Amino acid sequence: MVGKSASAVAVIAPRQEKTFWQKIKEQKVLVLWALIFFVFGFIFYYLPLGGWVIGFQDYKPKNGLFGSQFIGFDKFIQLFSDVTFLRTLRNTLCMGVLNLAFCFVTAIAFAILLNEVKSNGGKKVVQTISYLPHFLSWIIVTGILHDMLSGSGIVNEILVGLHILDQPLNFFAYPQLFWGIVVFANIWKETGWNAIIYLAAITAIDPSLYEAAQIDGAGRWSRIKAVTLPGIRPIIMIQLLMNVGNVLNAGFEVQYLLGNGLVQSVSQTIDIYVLKWGISQGDYAIGTAAGIFKSVVSIILIVAANQIAKRSGEERLF
Repeated sequence: MVGKSASAVAVIAPRQEKTFWQKIKEQKVLVLWALIFFVFGFIFYYLPLGGWVIGFQDYKPKNGLFGSQFIGFDKFIQLFSDVTFLRTLRNTLCMGVLNLAFCFVTAIAFAILLNEVKSNGGKKVVQTISYLPHFLSWIIVTGILHDMLSGSGIVNEILVGLHILDQPLNFFAYPQLFWGIVVFANIWKETGWNAIIYLAAITAIDPSLYEAAQIDGAGRWSRIKAVTLPGIRPIIMIQLLMNVGNVLNAGFEVQYLLGNGLVQSVSQTIDIYVLKWGISQGDYAIGTAAGIFKSVVSIILIVAANQIAKRSGEERLF
């Protein structure tokens, strides 16, 4: 009798894909947190956009959104026929570009210089001191500036002591100095904080690249040009694209707190215009129209800058 040995053939069943609801159940904690942030963003960021309809109405608070007369683009025509708004737009654009140029470059330069410090303890102390002003309110910052630049402030004392000035100068009485003061305030307050992301990018660069450059005879400045700057270039491009969209967000607090009647022609921004005419004067429609214009221009700037980066082969947002 010839016995046959039966060989068991194991058939591996194909792995079943999990259904959508099974995946949701497994990640219910993450989904719950995501849902909380989604609801928060919808309520506080997207739902208020319905108020943009006010910019196209002869809005009366007593009539509400649905009872006010629809007037189309009349408020926008009125806005761009107003010399005050055009001057405000100039101020906002100029201060925004100055802040972008100087604050952006200063943060990158500070991060690179701080990375070159050899002492870890000294580096941590300098970094901590540098980003502390970010946590100060603009009330405190402008108060410090007022004390520094007042007639009896340290700046005037130094300038008079060095015989650069014959007598103390009232810095807040000269319109030509106001934009420089605003840029200096933004640099002092935000440079340390803005440099954090560049420092993080620098630490991610492979140390062997620096060693190879040093073996090839590259000095410190050459290593910065050949290794550090190319290594953080993607972060620089992303940050630049994001900041371009904020050109018209030149600020409100610093201009409002440092401004006065003598420099009013150069201190008012779109945000101050919205406060003055949209809220203080009760013309909510003109204030909304100014806000819509600001948001639309910001979106256009971001999209245009992103397309330029895309065609140039650089990092982009989308």
